[in-house]
Amino acid sequence: MRPVFFVLSFLAVMGLAFWAYRENYATQAALRDMGRLQDEIAALREALALQRAEWAYLNRPDRLRELATLNFDRLGLLPLEPTQFGAAAQVAYPAPVILPGEDGFPAITDPVEVTGQTTNTAPDGQFP
Repeated sequence: MRPVFFVLSFLAVMGLAFWAYRENYATQAALRDMGRLQDEIAALREALALQRAEWAYLNRPDRLRELATLNFDRLGLLPLEPTQFGAAAQVAYPAPVILPGEDGFPAITDPVEVTGQTTNTAPDGQFP
């Protein structure tokens, strides 16, 4: 019985060693992927900072004013002034369109019979 216990113990130790070996390499691969992703994130953040700086440089008010002046004949742009802006209360919104009939739907003026039956209403509202 003792040799069977030793063999089973040896196989369990070998199985655990194989599992630990695989987990070690899986962990190293995950760490490499994480490092690669962090490098990619840093490069993207650097590119975003560069694009933001370029956007700020291109949207300088003096540069835009100069471009508007140079291209006035072609674009017809005028410089912005504070008097060109108004309050929100000054905006004229269009009146809502209300359709005739109930609940905003148009009234049915010429109904079409689709069932093949004719409705003959008597003057008192009763069917014959």
